[in-house]
Amino acid sequence: NLSKNDFKVRYVGSYLGVFWAFINPLVTILLYWIVFQFAFKSRDVDGFPFVLWLISGLVPWFLIQDAIINGTNALLEYAYLVKKVLFKVSVLPAIKILSASFVHLMFMMIVIVIFVCMGYYPSIFYMIQLLYYFVCTLFFTLAITYVTSAVVLFIRDLGQFISVFMQVFMWASPIMWRIDIIPHKYQWIVKLNPAYYIVNGYRDSLLYHIDVFQHIAHTFYFWTIIICLLILGSNIFSKLRPHFADVL
Repeated sequence: NLSKNDFKVRYVGSYLGVFWAFINPLVTILLYWIVFQFAFKSRDVDGFPFVLWLISGLVPWFLIQDAIINGTNALLEYAYLVKKVLFKVSVLPAIKILSASFVHLMFMMIVIVIFVCMGYYPSIFYMIQLLYYFVCTLFFTLAITYVTSAVVLFIRDLGQFISVFMQVFMWASPIMWRIDIIPHKYQWIVKLNPAYYIVNGYRDSLLYHIDVFQHIAHTFYFWTIIICLLILGSNIFSKLRPHFADVL
């Protein structure tokens, strides 16, 4: 209920309402497509139209970016709940992540329609696999925001740093460029980035129809990192929790 309310409150008072949630990513995709397709003369990727390859990478990134930035500020925004002794504060980062998920799921429907209109039909199996990678994204962003949402109360500059870092993080992840442009012996460095697993998984599901079982080693690595981050984040959150109300 808090997530639904958070989603609605964002657009209260605006004439277009929730449509703004889709206008921004659509304009971003359009701009990147124009720049790369026409200015830089990007060609089809592995036989797929460049715009579809671009969309399949940007869609999960929009969720990652929105969830981490808004999740970082969750405790600041819901300060009145943090001060309540009986309220379970640990759910606040999850509220922001679920709120971002509403937009993501609806946007995914638009993306699937675009794919179908261009003659690329998704299968039921790979749609289910897409949900798996969606869950991966939720756990990844939750693990990050457990740390950032707690620390930002004590170091307010962290919020600004996260916004800048996300821009760098986007270009450091193979979202608008192919990992093949890096020499093979150095590609493992890029694959250490958990976002690579997610973005590559979306593309495998939407474009290449490659199942997750072909990436067992990388899947094991991803979940090992996520579990470690969740444990670390939970411990940091728990240790700082008694001081939240004081700094607010």
